[in-house]
Amino acid sequence: MAMNIKLIASLTASLAIAACTPVDAGFGDSVRTNLAVQTIDPEPVHNGAEPDYSGQKGAAAVERYRTDKVKPPKGIRTTNTIGGGSNGASGGTAR
Repeated sequence: MAMNIKLIASLTASLAIAACTPVDAGFGDSVRTNLAVQTIDPEPVHNGAEPDYSGQKGAAAVERYRTDKVKPPKGIRTTNTIGGGSNGASGGTAR
């Protein structure tokens, strides 16, 4: 009889503790959000700009590559810095 009372008491305590655990309504939203972000739109909206495909330009580029007469790339600057970029630290030991 004492065994049954202990069993009933432990089951009741287990259910009470489980009932206190909050269940978040947004549980799993991050997974669904990541899935939605990585899904390709089957009907994307374009602004009318079409890609510039040209077989002649492509063939000319391949021919330049084969004959080692590739056009040098345009000079593109990624930053507008003035100076060497050092913050004054020498990397040595402090004195």
